[in-house]
Amino acid sequence: MYKKETTVCNPTGLHARPAAQFANTAKQFESKVFVRNLSSEGRSDPGNAKSIISILTLGMGQGTRIEISAEGEDEQSAVDTLISLVDAGFGEV
Repeated sequence: MYKKETTVCNPTGLHARPAAQFANTAKQFESKVFVRNLSSEGRSDPGNAKSIISILTLGMGQGTRIEISAEGEDEQSAVDTLISLVDAGFGEV
């Protein structure tokens, strides 16, 4: 398993459009990919990064610390690509 942490920087957080972009990007990889809200009270359970609904239920607004993890043959590429997407603010920053 490979994982990294980052902070959501776009002003509106992971609302519908960036959540869809995040899920569609995650679906490009064979690995199982997860995202977790590290800023929530008690820290959230990992959600399926390939599911828009799972992403939205994590409530990741601007400034939320998140962990992206993956397990599989392309795990490092999956995590690094999604970290780059979040760090770029989904084109909204």
